[in-house]
Amino acid sequence: MDFEYSEKSRALQVQVRDFMDTHVIPRHAQFLAEAAQHTHVISFMDDLKALAREQGLWNFFLTHMDEGEPGTPLSNLDYAPLSEIMGELPWASEVFNCSAPDTGNMEILHMFGTKAQKEKWLKPLLRGEIRSCFSMTEPDIASSDATNIETVIRRDGDHFVINGRKWFSTGAASPNCKIAIVMGKTDPDNPNRHQQQSMILVPLDTPGITITRNIPVMNHESYESHCELVYRNVRVPVENLLGEEGSGFAIAQARLGPGRIHHCMRSIGQAEVAYRMMVERSLERKTFGKYVHEHGMMQEKIARSRMEIEQARLLVLKAAWLIDRFGVKAARSEVAMIKVVVPQMYSNVVDRAMQTFGSMGMTPDTPLPELWTMARSLRIADGPDEVHMQSIARMEVKKAHNGPHNSHRYFTPPDRAKERDIREGRA
Repeated sequence: MDFEYSEKSRALQVQVRDFMDTHVIPRHAQFLAEAAQHTHVISFMDDLKALAREQGLWNFFLTHMDEGEPGTPLSNLDYAPLSEIMGELPWASEVFNCSAPDTGNMEILHMFGTKAQKEKWLKPLLRGEIRSCFSMTEPDIASSDATNIETVIRRDGDHFVINGRKWFSTGAASPNCKIAIVMGKTDPDNPNRHQQQSMILVPLDTPGITITRNIPVMNHESYESHCELVYRNVRVPVENLLGEEGSGFAIAQARLGPGRIHHCMRSIGQAEVAYRMMVERSLERKTFGKYVHEHGMMQEKIARSRMEIEQARLLVLKAAWLIDRFGVKAARSEVAMIKVVVPQMYSNVVDRAMQTFGSMGMTPDTPLPELWTMARSLRIADGPDEVHMQSIARMEVKKAHNGPHNSHRYFTPPDRAKERDIREGRA
């Protein structure tokens, strides 16, 4: 197992780090001021995107590209450290055209889109001219089991008609969001619950679509927007079907593996920011005659945070390496693990940083409250911890069932016959 980054990745890490320090981080205060207006428009975003693309810092997330597509394709392992650097500011990935949900949507368009669909939607997304959203989660059912979705996609001649209600369609409030990928049931009576669903491309200006609200997360309304949408008799041509009828669940699974690598590495970048803030704060402040870092409890917080970050990063890199070498299916267990481990680590580190900052840690004077909100929400986004832990346990039990049962070598197994004789009074 080799986690060594290629020369190409190492060179890009230097470039992205420099770009962040020179052009992105100095704009953060302005970003916060403009984001607070809730227009979902940042005045300087297009300029930064143009500059990043001009410098070749663009579309890193695809592992391969077709001729003429703009960007720099990288393996998941090589992309991981770039994602961590970009992730230091939650909004920065958009500058490099590497932000969710566009990345996942571009991936599945790349894999499953027709030539016409790629021309109409994928190419403008790759050029950063438009944005997209992913409409799967529903408020009326437990969306942690995607087979529960109730949105109906009914064939009517040369069109599909969509009826349903979705929420947490991230990015839908942006004026640049032009297309939604909607998941619904085209064959609700299929005995195979994993072949009832399909995905369809729905332009957001199609009649019948209503954005009812931008849902605040932990009472915080973000720049990204997490919208609730209602689809009422929305008609789209049959050629907007993504992949084949009944393939929606499989497409959703294909979308999740690399996307979780990206999410987790961005989270590690944000945890590193909180960690550095915590350590530097402990060097500046005194309590009871000592600098804060000289207290044993603070030393434990610093040590635990560093260990947890390093452990989480190594697990993510292992998942990335497995996907690159053997495909998403071979990394299913590791992808589920990082989805649980990283948000929990992220929450722990930010929580310790907030404690170290005291009262200031709860105010907008630091990014810690926003990071804490993001960390907590990630334990539900893309599936709650419990679902992923259940998947991990099932895979582990399956391995135990199918593997050699030889753990008795490490202990003396009970003599069942003797125990029975004792119970029945024969010994």
